[in-house]
Amino acid sequence: MNRAIKLVLGAGFTAALYAALPAWAQEVAAAPPPPAPNKGDTTWMLISSALVLMMSIPGLALFYGGLVRTKNMLSVLMQVLTIVSVASLVWVCWGYSLAFTSGSPFVGGLSKAFLRGVDATTLATTFSNGVYIPEYAFVVFQMTFACITPALIVGAFAERVRFTPLILFTVAWLTIVYFPIAHMVWYFAGPDFLAATVVKDSAGALVSQDAGYLYGMGALDFAGGTVVHINAGIAGLVGCLIMGPRVGYKRDPMPPHSLVMTMIGASLLWVGWFGFNAGSNLEANGVTALAFLNTFLAASAAAAAWAIIEQALHRKPSLLGAATGAVAGLVAITPASGFAAPMGAILLGLVASPICFLFVTTVKNRLGYDDTLDVFGVHCIGGIVGAIGTAIVADPAMGGQGWFDYTVLPAVAGTYDMGGQLWTQIKAVGVTLLWSGLVSAALFLLLDKTIGLRPSTEVEVEGLDINEHGERAYNY
Repeated sequence: MNRAIKLVLGAGFTAALYAALPAWAQEVAAAPPPPAPNKGDTTWMLISSALVLMMSIPGLALFYGGLVRTKNMLSVLMQVLTIVSVASLVWVCWGYSLAFTSGSPFVGGLSKAFLRGVDATTLATTFSNGVYIPEYAFVVFQMTFACITPALIVGAFAERVRFTPLILFTVAWLTIVYFPIAHMVWYFAGPDFLAATVVKDSAGALVSQDAGYLYGMGALDFAGGTVVHINAGIAGLVGCLIMGPRVGYKRDPMPPHSLVMTMIGASLLWVGWFGFNAGSNLEANGVTALAFLNTFLAASAAAAAWAIIEQALHRKPSLLGAATGAVAGLVAITPASGFAAPMGAILLGLVASPICFLFVTTVKNRLGYDDTLDVFGVHCIGGIVGAIGTAIVADPAMGGQGWFDYTVLPAVAGTYDMGGQLWTQIKAVGVTLLWSGLVSAALFLLLDKTIGLRPSTEVEVEGLDINEHGERAYNY
């Protein structure tokens, strides 16, 4: 009897299950599949990450190394190599979390410290709705920016800084200056999530509750004019002022020891900059191609302009001048690379080059500060020109891309106000200059008064290579 009941009940359950299968199958079919990263975008982001790393080592290392005297070549190589190594470790331990998680408008939190919760299945949003890349790809791409930015600073006081305090400064500067600036300028929840975090302010304007301070303000910085170049440039100026000039500055000849090395480094920087700027679109599409082209054209225009200026003033266009001009153009186009039209990129290069030339050749000499490798004159000044100029060349009336309103899904081009954008860009530049300048000064002064920043006069005269590292770049 019990067996018969069980058979009947089992048959009834089976029949009911089969009857329900079509509806259950429809439910499964209707459920949206989990998002998958775009393989083409992912490939481009990993290539871009390698290109940006190439900008630091070997690009920046050789560019800077060729510009210093023979006795300090190896020290510059070691400084850049170690900064890249240390910055990458700091980035994955707490930098990524502070820069790219929710927290306050000024800095993120520690929810992803030591990459907690990040694995091969987690995704990062791009600038398009429904388009994703693996979070690891975003982590490593942004890591290369955190590596090159403090490495840029060392050029301002090359040949006269001790190794250990420099590395301590790097860790502190990244934590207190770079990560908050990166968060303020670049962090936002992503177009897929931004609409849910938007409210109206007292004036009725839509503002995001989950975005960095400057991003929420509407500041445009496609690839790092404020975050990288102004940030590093003003820190370099502060450092060279606190440390004072090199022994023998303006008295002894201090020519670059190898312009060939500098040319190789500049070339690697130029090529790597395509990953720096075009990679910042986080996707492989038309805007990526635009940023790529703009990067090429701005550098070309600035290099040609610098050579023309030297031809007009000195009758001898120099390789060093052309290479410096190219870097100035690359710096200037960085914040505008995805917003400007190609003719706007050329304009930025043509404008930035003479302004940087003025600071490198005239302002520095008039004021008497020893910015060894012109970090302030090229990166900070070029970054300011580019950041403010972005408001002009981004205007759709000039062929620019304008800005995108991510509060509307799908995102559409927003109404562009050049005057308003210009004021926003100026405020973003001011915030970066103040925060980086003041905090950098405090860090340099603290290290100088405690363990000391500069080597002794005897060590500086003999050279940092043999005294700081026990090696020489050349054995002849």
